[in-house]
Order: sequence, then C-alpha cells, then structure tokens
Amino acid sequence: MGKKYLIQYDRNNCIGAGTCVAADPDNWSMNDDGKADLTNAQTNAATGFLEREIDENELEKMKEAAQGCPVNVIHIIDKESGQKII
Repeated sequence: MGKKYLIQYDRNNCIGAGTCVAADPDNWSMNDDGKADLTNAQTNAATGFLEREIDENELEKMKEAAQGCPVNVIHIIDKESGQKII
C-alpha cells in the first residue's frame, strides 16, 4: 500500500488565479463564484478547510497545483509522519 497524503485547501482565501486548475484539471475546477474547487473534498469543521486524502499516484500533480498557487492556500501533509510537505 502506498503512502497517503492529506490535502488541505483554504478556499476562503483563494483569489481565483486558476493555477491549480491549469496544473491539475482532474482534481481542481473553477467555480462560478471565481474561486477554485477541490474535487471530492470534505469541509473540516474545526479548521474550515476543505480536505481530501490522496495517494502517491496523485501527489506530483497536486504538488504542481500547490506550488503554483500565488497565495499558498493549498497544503499537502504526509499522513504517516504529519509533516507538511507544502
């Protein structure tokens, strides 16, 4: 079984640049309100962030999306170690 990662997305602070969608259109889309949406994400009631678990085969594209974000609202956490990758 491969490693698992947690994606945390602070949608409230998204500025709608769309770089995540350009980098990873399978997992990101633009909403009519001008902000991006993370496919199949659930809201964490404690943080207000949208969250989704991914595995290793999705990691590289998700890293591109996170690194391209001009306001750094996409975070990737290694679920095993708890270490924040981005």
